[in-house]
Amino acid sequence: MRTELCDLFGIDVPIFAFSHCRDVVAAVTNAGGMGVLGALAFSPEQLDKELKWIDAHVGGKPYGVDIVMPAGYEGKDRGLGKQEEDTGKVDPEVFENLIPEEVKAWIETLLEEYDIPPLPADFEAASGIGGHDSQGLLGWTEGGARGQLDVALEYPVKLLVNALGPPPKDIIDHAHSLGIKVAALTGAVKHALRQKEQGVDIVIAQGTEAGGHTGEIGSMVLIPDIVDAVAPNPVLGAGGIAGGRQAAAALALGAQGVWTGSCWLTVKESEMTANVMDKLLAAGAEDAVRSKTLSGKPARLLRTAWTEAWLRSDCPGTLPMPLQYMACSEAQQRIGLSARAGNPKALELLGSPVGQVVSRLNQVKSSAQVVSDFIDEFVEAVERLDGLVAASERHG
Repeated sequence: MRTELCDLFGIDVPIFAFSHCRDVVAAVTNAGGMGVLGALAFSPEQLDKELKWIDAHVGGKPYGVDIVMPAGYEGKDRGLGKQEEDTGKVDPEVFENLIPEEVKAWIETLLEEYDIPPLPADFEAASGIGGHDSQGLLGWTEGGARGQLDVALEYPVKLLVNALGPPPKDIIDHAHSLGIKVAALTGAVKHALRQKEQGVDIVIAQGTEAGGHTGEIGSMVLIPDIVDAVAPNPVLGAGGIAGGRQAAAALALGAQGVWTGSCWLTVKESEMTANVMDKLLAAGAEDAVRSKTLSGKPARLLRTAWTEAWLRSDCPGTLPMPLQYMACSEAQQRIGLSARAGNPKALELLGSPVGQVVSRLNQVKSSAQVVSDFIDEFVEAVERLDGLVAASERHG
């Protein structure tokens, strides 16, 4: 399973593991792959704490950071979402003021239907996924991502990854000056070509099966198309990959490694709550649906009462990025708190980004065991194909 990317980064296997959980990132890195921390909803201060912890627990092994600096979002053409010169942060009020009152009112009505109470008066906002830290919420803007990037580059990260478009050229050049490789996710050949032109080192071809933001083309078609389009740049295959057979398929299609995410949601190190973990372990491929309810852009999520409610005729509709996430952030906090307090209706609303490969996530394992199983299954798949080739030659 060793490829040129193993030599490039000094890793044992070309398994790149995206996770918002620092424990998973460290565990995969220590198991011979490369953990990549999703920085999206962390404030710069919280991101600093997460990276400091990872750095202390990987013994100098390589790891990466994933940011989201979208090519387009609401207000970008008007200069919104830039870092303020005096604070280096983004003013959240300019976006909060763009959220329509009818959307706020509809969300409140929905929460009332499921008996979700307001946040406690003494509730302390938390940064991170599901939190309501205003700077974390603005990770989906250029200024918010630059704030996260400033922190990330203070650490010995080996890979910088961007979603929803190529990073700005100045960021790519700066990363290269520090010896950091840059990767970007894409779901279309035309976007992959733009990434290559921008100077991205590694293109991540993400099929529609993937969890989170994803396009409409399946991995079996997308991966070889992008491999051919951006050659000789290496490509990581993504979407529907949670085991060695799928990894073997991606490499057979020309990828130099695999970008994985969903399979780390159900590992022992995951920070996933028990209620959502149970839902993931019981879900089938058809339960992972594309929805704009997370961010305003199509993202594959676990089907829940929350995703279904946004399809109702009384719903005013989702909002463009980053307004959708901001409009729903406090609601998600309230839903989580209510579920932990034992409200059965709240459980119906709980969900997570996840890919169609959730159908194969039916057992809790350690991250190290997942990596080991990847390798064993990959070897078995390749040996089976070698046997088919040998048989063909004998009868040829």
